[in-house]
Amino acid sequence: MRAEKRRWAGKCFSALFWLCLWALCYRAVGQDLLLASPAQVAARLASLAGEAAFWQTVAASLLRTVLAYALGVGAAVVFAGACSALPLLHDVFGPALAVVRATPVTSFIILALVWLRSDKVPVLTGFLMVLPIVYANLMEGIASTDPQLLEMARLYRFGALRTLLHVYVPSALPTFAAACEASIGLCFKATVAAEVLGVPRSAIGTRLYNAKIYLETDALLAWTVVVICVSMALERLFVLALHALSRRGAAKGEAEHARSC
Repeated sequence: MRAEKRRWAGKCFSALFWLCLWALCYRAVGQDLLLASPAQVAARLASLAGEAAFWQTVAASLLRTVLAYALGVGAAVVFAGACSALPLLHDVFGPALAVVRATPVTSFIILALVWLRSDKVPVLTGFLMVLPIVYANLMEGIASTDPQLLEMARLYRFGALRTLLHVYVPSALPTFAAACEASIGLCFKATVAAEVLGVPRSAIGTRLYNAKIYLETDALLAWTVVVICVSMALERLFVLALHALSRRGAAKGEAEHARSC
């Protein structure tokens, strides 16, 4: 309990420190056009939150993010499975995915805007951010599978499906989960970045772009706070869901062990 209180006290102190620094910077600059105060941003955020359009905008960007994330993770699982079974495929697709991972996100966005409608570009951008990260971690997890476990699976004649479920999946799961956690926030931020350049209807990125065009610094910072909070919330929700699944799996395992005894 004390450790928990100390942790929350540390977070509160950190937040207070940065808010005070922000307020000092605002006073030093002395121009609302260049930097809005924390109070102005909070007031603008409260005003935005009272509008139905605000929640529709956040929901639209989240929907694009969820779609891009699901497609990226799904494609990574399929590619990793196929490339592990056929190493030649890894020689073909591996370098391409490495190039995708190394290419700046703005390059993808600008190229995609030539080929696709503006509302499709954020989904493609988020997909391309997630795919190489999850794929690389999955390949690493599969490659690190204990050879002795594989030998045991062969001795007991597990077969391909049981070997996959009971050997490869537990081995790759930790790196897969870490990659999914790391990429979900990145996917959201990449999606918003694509929205800023593509300016689709009903998008956080579009609201950021409009705030910049009309020199509404308080709105610009308010929407930036929304991006940060949503990104952190997505990562936190993923961790909580992962822990819940882990506890459920452990409880199921204990129940099965108790029944077998």
